Amino acid sequence: MDKQYKPQLIEEKWRAFWEPFHRPKEGASPFTILLPPPNVTGVLHMGHTLATTLQDILIRKKRMEGFSSLFLPGTDHAGIATQSVVEEQLYKKTGKKRDALSREEFLKAIWDFKEEKQHTILSQLRQIGASLDWSRLRFTLDDESSKAVAFCFKTLFDDGHIYRGDYLVNWDTQLQTALSDDEVEYEERASHLWYFRYPLEDHSDHIIIATTRPETLLGDVAVAVHPDDARFQSLIGKKIALPFTGRKIPIIADTYVDPDFGSGCVKITPAHDENDYLVGQRHNLPMINIMTKSGKILKDWPPFAGLSMQEARKKMVCLMEEKGLLEKKEPHTLRVGVSYRSKAVIEPYLSKQWFIRMKAFKEILSQAVKTGEVKIFPKKMEQTYFHWIDNLRDWCISRQLVWGHHIPVWTANNDPNTFVCSDGTSPPPEVTKNPENWTRDKDVLDTWFSSALWPLSTLGWPDKTQDLAHFYPTSVLVTGHDILFFWVARMIMMGKYFTGKAPFSEVFIHGLIYGKSYWREEKGMPLYVSSEERIRYDEDPASIPQDVRQKWEKMSKSKGNVIDPISVIEDYGTDAMRLSLVTSLTSLGQIDLDRRSFEEQRNFINKIWNSARFVLMSTEDLKISSGLEPKLLTVEDHWILRHLDATIQKTSEHLAQYAFEKAVSVLYDFYWKMFCSIYLETTKPYLREENASKLREQKQKLLLLLLSCLMRLFHPFIPFITEEIFQILKKQFPIESLPTEDLYLSDLAISFQQKACIIAPYPTPFAPAFLDPKALQTMELLQNIVYHIRNIRGDMQIPLGEKVAIYLHLKEEPLTQEMQQMLFSLTRIASIHEKLPEKKGFGSSVETSAMYLFIPLPKHLREKELLRIKKAQEKTYLMKERIEKKLQNRKFRENAPQNIVQEQENQLKDCLTSLQELEKKRQQIE
Repeated sequence: MDKQYKPQLIEEKWRAFWEPFHRPKEGASPFTILLPPPNVTGVLHMGHTLATTLQDILIRKKRMEGFSSLFLPGTDHAGIATQSVVEEQLYKKTGKKRDALSREEFLKAIWDFKEEKQHTILSQLRQIGASLDWSRLRFTLDDESSKAVAFCFKTLFDDGHIYRGDYLVNWDTQLQTALSDDEVEYEERASHLWYFRYPLEDHSDHIIIATTRPETLLGDVAVAVHPDDARFQSLIGKKIALPFTGRKIPIIADTYVDPDFGSGCVKITPAHDENDYLVGQRHNLPMINIMTKSGKILKDWPPFAGLSMQEARKKMVCLMEEKGLLEKKEPHTLRVGVSYRSKAVIEPYLSKQWFIRMKAFKEILSQAVKTGEVKIFPKKMEQTYFHWIDNLRDWCISRQLVWGHHIPVWTANNDPNTFVCSDGTSPPPEVTKNPENWTRDKDVLDTWFSSALWPLSTLGWPDKTQDLAHFYPTSVLVTGHDILFFWVARMIMMGKYFTGKAPFSEVFIHGLIYGKSYWREEKGMPLYVSSEERIRYDEDPASIPQDVRQKWEKMSKSKGNVIDPISVIEDYGTDAMRLSLVTSLTSLGQIDLDRRSFEEQRNFINKIWNSARFVLMSTEDLKISSGLEPKLLTVEDHWILRHLDATIQKTSEHLAQYAFEKAVSVLYDFYWKMFCSIYLETTKPYLREENASKLREQKQKLLLLLLSCLMRLFHPFIPFITEEIFQILKKQFPIESLPTEDLYLSDLAISFQQKACIIAPYPTPFAPAFLDPKALQTMELLQNIVYHIRNIRGDMQIPLGEKVAIYLHLKEEPLTQEMQQMLFSLTRIASIHEKLPEKKGFGSSVETSAMYLFIPLPKHLREKELLRIKKAQEKTYLMKERIEKKLQNRKFRENAPQNIVQEQENQLKDCLTSLQELEKKRQQIE
C-alpha cells in the first residue's frame, strides 16, 4: 500500500470495474430503488448527491446480502425548468425568442440541450459512486414513458376523472403557463392596504373599501359586506358606480368578509382572486379578465392598457388620489405567491385548463398510509401528508409549453365542448376520418404527471413485463420533504389506481441542505458576498469582517452558499463527501452543511488507510494453517469480538429505520475508539516479538479478520477505499490458503471467493459460544483506569513522552499479567505497583468503587514543580500586598463604590487561599 491515500487514482479504477455487478442477481428476492430522476437543466447539486448517496447505501447493503438489487437510473425532462433555461440561452446567443422559431425548431434545440446535460448528469452520478444499472437508463420523455403517459391519460379521461374547464389558475406571466398549487412558493413582502371611496350609483354617498390590489379595480363586479355587520345593512342591494369603468356593481352580503379587517367592505374581482372566485360562484357574478397572458392590462382599459400589474397598481393609486377617492393607506405585509421556477409573481388568471378530479383519489391516498401499506419515515411526516390530503384540490395538469407530453385530445371545431382522446399510438378514428373537423390541443402535460408514473413506466407498464412482475412494487423511496406532494403522493395515487398496489413499501423523507451565507446589510436588504470570500471565510472564520453576518439558508446560487459536489470530490475524495453528508443528517428538516466537515471526514478516511496499512504490514509473514484457538484469546480479543457483533447488529437495526447517521456513528466509534485507539495498541507488543509464537499468529489472524469485516461493514457508506483495501487483502491472502474450520475464517474465505467487495457478503453477528462475557467488564475497568491515568497526567502537566510509575490497587479482582500488559500498551507507564508506598509524597490519586490509583510526580519533575510553585507564590504575594495597600487607603474606601470595595476584598481572600494551597503543595514535594 502507498503511504498516502490518493482518492482520485483509486476512485477512477473502481467506477468502471463495478458496472457489471450493478445488474440484479437472478433467482433472488427483489430489492428495488428507483432513482428520483434529476432534471436535465444543469448539473447535480448537493441535494441530489445526498439522496443518491442514501439510496446507494441501501442498495449496496442489500446487494451484499444477496438480494436481486435493482437501482434504476433515469432523468426527468422537467418541462417548465428546461424550456425556460433553453429560451434564456437561445435569446442570449441569437437574440431570438421562442416565437421566432417553429415548434419543431424549438424542440430540436431543447433535445440538443437535453443530450448535453444528461451526459453531464450521468457522469456525475458515476463520480459519486452510485451503483446504478446503466443498462436500464430511462428518460421521462422516451418512447416507453410516452406510451405509459398516453395510456394513463386516456384511461383517466374515459373513466371521467379528467375534465377541461374555466378555472382560476396560478399563472406564471414570465413563462406564460399555469402552475399547480404545489409549484407556488410564498414570500412575505412589505406593501400597503389602500382605502378607496366607491360612490353610490346616485352619488348620494360613498362606501369605503380596503384592498391590497388596487390594479384589479378594473375587474370588480361587486362589493361585499358581512351579512351581520350592522354598519352596512341599509346598503345591501344597492349599487355603486365603479370608477374608470362606468360599470354599475351591486353591494352584496357574504360571510367570507371579515368585519374587523380594513373597512369591513371588500371589492370582489372573481377573475383575479381565489376567494373572490368562490364568492362569484356563490352569487352567480360575471367573471371579467383584465390581464393578458404576459401579465399586462388589456387594451380595453385606457389609460392602463399595456401596463404591467405593478405599474397599473401605481397608476391606479395616483389617479384615485387625483379624483379625491383615496381615503388613506396603511403599511401591510403581503403573502405573495412566486413561481418556483421563474420566480415571477404569480397572478390568479381565468383560463381553460385540463384537470384531474382529485376527490375520487382522496380515500385511496389516505388508506395507503393509514393501513401501513406505505410506511413514511420519519413518522412525523405522516401528519404533513394527511394535512395535504385533507385540503386536496383538483390537479391542474395542463401547461402552456412546447416541451413535454403533448395532450392527446382533439376538440371539435364546431363545438368547443366536444373532445376525443387518443391512446397515443395514433389519432382517434374521428380525427383520422375527418381531420379538418378537429383541432389538437396545443398544451402539454404537467411534468409531475409523467413523474407520477415513474415506478410503473420504468418497469414496462402498461405492458405486463417480467421486470414489472418481479420488481414492482419497489422497496423504498428516498427523497426530500419538498416534493412529498409534488411526487410521492401522486405516485401512490397512480400506482394504486392502475395496479391496486402502492408503488413502494416505505418512504424515507430527508431534510434539505442548507449552506452558510455571508452577507452585508445594505438599505435593509442582504447583499451577499462573492463565492471566493465565502470559501475563504469557511476555511478561516477568524478572517470574517465585523460587518459581515452569517446565516444558514437553503442553498442558492444567488446567495453564494452552494457547495458543488464535484469540486468537493476533487478536493477531498468521494468517500469523504459521502461520509460528510450522512453524518450531517438530522431529524430536522434542515441539514447544515459546512465545508469543514469534508476535511474532518477526509482525516477519518486517512485514518482507515493508515490503520489498514499497519495491519497489512503486520501480517505480511502470516501463513494461515488453522483457525482461531479459543484458549489463546486474551481479554481484549474477547472484548473486541463481542463489540464487533454488537456493531454489526446495531448498524443493521439503524439502517432498517433509515437512521443513516446513527449507523455510521456506530461504525465510526467502533473503528476509531475501539479498533484503532485500543485494540491495535494492545496488539503491538505481540507483533513486535521477533520469534514466531502461537499468540502472535493469533493476533495477526484477528487483525486480518477484523479489518476484512470492517471493510465490508463500511463499504455501503465509503465504497472506494473499502474496495481498494479489500482487493489488497485478497491478493495478500489467496483463498487456497484459507482453512474454513471456524466461523471467522469461514466468513473470510467466503468473502475472498467473491471478485469484489461490492458483492462480498455483508457481515452478520458471529456470536461464538467461546467468548467470555466477563471480558466486557474487565475491559470497562481497564478503560476507566486508563482514563484516570491520562486525566492525572494532564492535571500534573506531565509531558506526553514522560513515563510514570503508578500505584494501582483493584478492590474486586486481582491485577493479572494480561491486564498489566494492556495498561503498558495504552499508557506511558514505567512501572506498576500494587502496594501503596509508605510515604506517598507529592502526587495525585483517585478512588472508585473498583480501584484506588495513585501517581507520584517523578523526581526529576519535582524541582521544576517547586520552581513553578515559588514563582506562583511570589506573584500571588505581590498581588496580596497591592490589594491590602489599596484597602488600607481611607480615601479609596470612602470614595469608591461599594461593589468595587467588595470586589477587592474578595480578591484578597482568594490570594490568601491560593497562598495556603501553594505552601501545602510545596511542603508535600519537599
